[in-house]
Amino acid sequence: MKLHEQVAIVTGAASGMGKAIAELYAKEGAKVIVADLNLEGAQQVAQGIVAQGGTAKALQVNVAKLEDIEGMIDTAVREYGTLDILVNNAGIMDGFEPAGDIADERWDLIFDINTKSVMRAMRKAIPIFLEKGKGVIVNTASTGGYNGAHAGATYTASKHAVVGLTKNTGFMYAQKGIRCNAIAPGAVMTNIQSSMKNMNEFGISRSQLSQGLIPRAGSPEEIAKVALFLASDDSSFLNGTVVTADAGWTSAF
Repeated sequence: MKLHEQVAIVTGAASGMGKAIAELYAKEGAKVIVADLNLEGAQQVAQGIVAQGGTAKALQVNVAKLEDIEGMIDTAVREYGTLDILVNNAGIMDGFEPAGDIADERWDLIFDINTKSVMRAMRKAIPIFLEKGKGVIVNTASTGGYNGAHAGATYTASKHAVVGLTKNTGFMYAQKGIRCNAIAPGAVMTNIQSSMKNMNEFGISRSQLSQGLIPRAGSPEEIAKVALFLASDDSSFLNGTVVTADAGWTSAF
């Protein structure tokens, strides 16, 4: 087992990529905090893990709230004694709005969930990792984190920030035993579309130029395998980098 007896937190774990990551981590021996705003969904995931002989606890967590993030990490330490792996996966999409159509409240919400929550969780976990002399952070970025045609301006900017935060953290703590990497998924079959509100026709029309180049959509399980690699010692020499998982989509441009 690649994660035997390690303690992992996975946010956005009630469905999609987060669910697949939590399940695979548990299969590989990790004790998993299944965190999501959707408590019922998180409980179903945790129950499924336990039914398969794994260890998991579901938590209702709104990553836009500081107290929920800090409580999530405190719970992991209280329940399982420590924290070894932090997966910042929770995120929402925008409605493909270009810069001229951004609403302040939507910008703030997307950044709170996609970006500030990542910083806050890392900030809370890093002292634990420093005391242990080791720790792993896996952030879910996006191919929209380094390209401009995959979403609206707000989502794109939020994921660019996650990429920058990942690289800086990997560099800053490289000699402290902490590794921080990100995954940049392309098109993946999840329910993130449910977070898309008031779709912007102009923005969608522009983004379709790149959408037509997608070779295929990936599965959450395929992304989970990348997340397992980044969490395990198999990736011991990877730090401060972004692994693109998009079936070759962005290799075209």
